[in-house]
Amino acid sequence: MALDEPKDTDDTFEVKGLTFVVDKTFMENAKTIKIDFTGMGFHLDSNIDLGESGCSSCGTGTC
Repeated sequence: MALDEPKDTDDTFEVKGLTFVVDKTFMENAKTIKIDFTGMGFHLDSNIDLGESGCSSCGTGTC
């Protein structure tokens, strides 16, 4: 996850007042993305294999 501006190749989604920018190709592969705040960062779940450690906002994941 990172701050970004929308591009022509992105979709945008607004959830609870937050706007999420997601690459269209990534979204097609991921199908559904679930983002949870764990108190120590964010945890992402999707149909894409992110490896055992998953993905985190602190850069310790594999994505």
